Amino acid sequence: MQLLLVHQNFPGQFRHLAAALVERGDQVVAIGGPTASAMPGVQLERYDPRPLRGVPDCHPWAADFQTKLLRAEAVGRLLERLIRQDNLRPDLVVGHPGWGELLAVKDLLPRVPVLQYVEFSYLLEGGDVGFDPEFSSSSWTDATQLRLKRAPQLLGFHDLDWGLAPTHWQASTVRAPFRDRISVIHDGIDSRQVAPRAGSRIHLEKAGLHFQPGDELVSFVARSLEPYRGFNVFMRMLPQLQALRLHAHVVIVGQEGVSYGSPSADGRSWKQVLLDELEGQLDLRRVHFVGRVPHPVLHDLFRVVACHVYLTYPFVLSWSLLEAMACGAVVIGSATPPVQEVIRHGDNGLLVDFFDIQALAEQVASVLADRAGHRPLADQARRTVVADYDRDTVSLPKQLALVDSLI
Repeated sequence: MQLLLVHQNFPGQFRHLAAALVERGDQVVAIGGPTASAMPGVQLERYDPRPLRGVPDCHPWAADFQTKLLRAEAVGRLLERLIRQDNLRPDLVVGHPGWGELLAVKDLLPRVPVLQYVEFSYLLEGGDVGFDPEFSSSSWTDATQLRLKRAPQLLGFHDLDWGLAPTHWQASTVRAPFRDRISVIHDGIDSRQVAPRAGSRIHLEKAGLHFQPGDELVSFVARSLEPYRGFNVFMRMLPQLQALRLHAHVVIVGQEGVSYGSPSADGRSWKQVLLDELEGQLDLRRVHFVGRVPHPVLHDLFRVVACHVYLTYPFVLSWSLLEAMACGAVVIGSATPPVQEVIRHGDNGLLVDFFDIQALAEQVASVLADRAGHRPLADQARRTVVADYDRDTVSLPKQLALVDSLI
């Protein structure tokens, strides 16, 4: 069978699925943006979203929609060429609708089913926007821009053949009329590789420090260090944690950009904003910013830490949470819906109120003070990932069965 995968940053969430399709002998063609990465056995075609005549002026409220339309047109023209010149005849299209790339697909392939990867649907209330009072806006213009931002998603839902969401909460963000056409299947964690491993160590060369299991080490991981992932809450918790645990060290993984939220008002990185705010309150010799690290290093960190802290707005669930659990880390998470779907307090992890800095500090300190007593939480966390989120035994079989049923 021939399948077309569409994702501006291919392979994105389709990495495991694409590899499995190639392995079983399907022909896989992918359309991606300029940053898309090649995969063995996949015919990758990249599009350029920049129009030849330049980006036309538009109303500021329409800028987001225009960006998606530019991608839709670029994908459409590339797809038209592949159909005409390469005789592309896919049996199924699998794509991420978040950047507008699927908007024209039905007009070029009207009889081909499309499986949309439903990562998150913008909510006017009850989701990420308005969750954090510190960054909430009461402006009607901001509310209207959010409402308009949903337009491409709503257009996509009206053409929805079927959807695929990684978690039940992410599926629940879709409006009720379309929710019964969504399957909930996580992307999958390779729990054979992402697993506890004896002898793991962490070396911080600049600090001249070495850590091994049993040390008082706490991890915090986010693609970007920003409030959406609770970076501000975590940083403000550290002075209290350091007062409670005089020998605890913290490793913070992530880049100084913004992935989901907004930059600070004065343009400083959120890391710098928080360091300036907490100046004189922190022992920075025990706080280690390591930027982005390779996945094997990240997994070793999860194997070594006494506990891992994961905080998030009601938003997309991070792979890092499940990877930490798969590696056997004791996880302390925010009591927000995406996390509560995975972590059961006192069973396979611990939960605290997202905004309760004192409770977070005390919970982390409690784990550091009794690492052996909290070991059963880590063991159960590992069992949760293997049973519910394993790539090879759970996710891929379900994804492939869904693909075949749609074809």
